[in-house]
This record gives sequence, structure tokens and C-alpha cells, in this order.
Amino acid sequence: MKDLKIASAQFENKSADKKYNLTIIDKMSASASRAGADVIAFHESSITGHTFAAKLSEKEMLNLAELIPNGESINILIDIARKNNIIILAGLFEKTIDDLLYKSYVCVDGYGIKAKYRKLHPFINPHLKQGNEYIVFDINGWKCGILICYDNNIIENVRATTLLGADIIFMPHVTMCTPSTRPGAGFVKKKLWDNRRKDPTSLRIEFNGLKGKSWLMKWLPARAYDNGIYIVFSNPIGMDDNQLKNGCSMVIDPFGDVIAECNSFENEFAIGNCVYSKLQESGGYRYKKARRPSLYKNIINQEHESIQHVAWFSPKSKIF
Repeated sequence: MKDLKIASAQFENKSADKKYNLTIIDKMSASASRAGADVIAFHESSITGHTFAAKLSEKEMLNLAELIPNGESINILIDIARKNNIIILAGLFEKTIDDLLYKSYVCVDGYGIKAKYRKLHPFINPHLKQGNEYIVFDINGWKCGILICYDNNIIENVRATTLLGADIIFMPHVTMCTPSTRPGAGFVKKKLWDNRRKDPTSLRIEFNGLKGKSWLMKWLPARAYDNGIYIVFSNPIGMDDNQLKNGCSMVIDPFGDVIAECNSFENEFAIGNCVYSKLQESGGYRYKKARRPSLYKNIINQEHESIQHVAWFSPKSKIF
């Protein structure tokens, strides 16, 4: 199998400004293609913006959302992929002809849509419906899956997508730097972002600490290691409406090692070279083969009360 070069991108999106966001996606896709990437992946809601949607009514959400595959943004994204000779993954809010709303993420090439995924655990806006299926699709012979942000915190979702055959899971996020019950969590102050040129150290301490990367690295590499897969994590940098995000988009290999990572405060991407032989060399490959589902299939199938929304979400959340 030929190596697959995947760029994971970070950029500061503008809320509800699809034209601006698609322009950035175009520029970064062109640069990634010139740098040798076969694929570039952007964060969830990268076309529309994310956090501001917490304040929108159902009517406003329907005005923001688009049909897939026939929406304007999807057609533009396909044109961008064709022009730059690169496969692109990006996110937006989707509406159906029956006015149902979803948080969706698509993979396109110059010929059209290769895959569409609907978030299983959406919560940024109460009018969003839950997706109800996993997907596995092909990129240059590699089997790929998608799980959006909170979907990845439920470990069964990652395992299920892997068992369906995924070699790579794209994990677009808008995460970190938000309140939580865990020690060390919280917002990062906007003034640190505004002063990042004069005082990058203070911002980097917050971004790399328990509010940000230190939390992420508690669990994200484990998803790759335990399942023996590549992970492509994408996250915005800078202000997303009234919340500051810390980027650190990365590619993690089946050994749980970070092989490419964004480290600046700028719009940028990092390219990870995915080598197929690592999949069967990894511990996760052996662990999957050693499973004994008969021991725990009934335990996993137990009914429970499902929590639809997480505690930190609030339309009034802001950085102090």
C-alpha cells in the first residue's frame, strides 16, 4: 500500500462567514498540495464557525445550514479540491429537505463527495439531531472513518469504527480551553491571545497546560494505540466567537506517537506520513485479534440513561 500524506490544519475561523472560511480553506489546501499532501483535514464546523451557533434559534440555524450534497459550500469545496488536486475534509451544519438539522463533516475530491458523517453526540445547539451511523470509506486504498469531537470521548465509537475496518480516523474538533469538573480546566483569557506577539510565553503555558494540550494527551494517543490506527486530530486556533481555542492539530500513528503537529499561533498545517505496515506492527492490531466478545457482549449491550448534553455548554459562556 502506498504511503498516504495527510495534512492536519488549524486556522482561526470567522463566525457565519462561509466565504472567508472557504477562502482560507482554499489557500491552505493549495499550500498543502504543493508541500506534497494527498489529503488535508480541517476542524469541525470549519466552513460555518462553531461556538456562535449556541445562540441561534432554529430558524437562524436553518438559514445557516446547507443541503448536502447540493449546497453552495459543498460545490465550492469540490471546486477547491479539483483546483488544488487534493482531498479535503471540512465541517458545516447540514439541513435536510424536511428541515432537520445535523452537525456534519464531509470528505470531497475534485469529482464530488466521498463521504458524509453526522455527529452522533451534538450539543452546541439544541435543535441539532443526532447522527445514527458510523462510516468507513476509501482514500487511495486506505480505509477511513470520521468521528466528530465529543464522539471520540465515548470509546465505543472509536472501537466500532475500527472494527468496521478503519485504518485512519479523522477526528475534527473544536475543543480545549473550556470549563469542566476535571482539575485544571477552564477558559483561557482573550487578553492573552491579543497580547500573543509581546508575550507568547504566558499564552503557551495556558495552551500547553491542563486547560489544553496536557488534557488532550491524557486520552487522544490512547485511542490510536489501543485500536492500532492513525488518528488525524484537527482543531481551530484563536477566537471562535467568544471562546479561545489552542489549535495543536496533529497526526498520531498506531503506536500512539505524534508524527506531525502544529505548534504556532498561526493558521498552519502539519503533514503526517502514514505508513501502512505500522498498522499490523502495532500493539493495537494484536489486541483486536485477542478480543473475546463472548465475555462482554451482554455487558456492552446493557441499557442505560443517555445524557444528551455536557455540563460546560451554555449559550452565555464567555472568557473573562
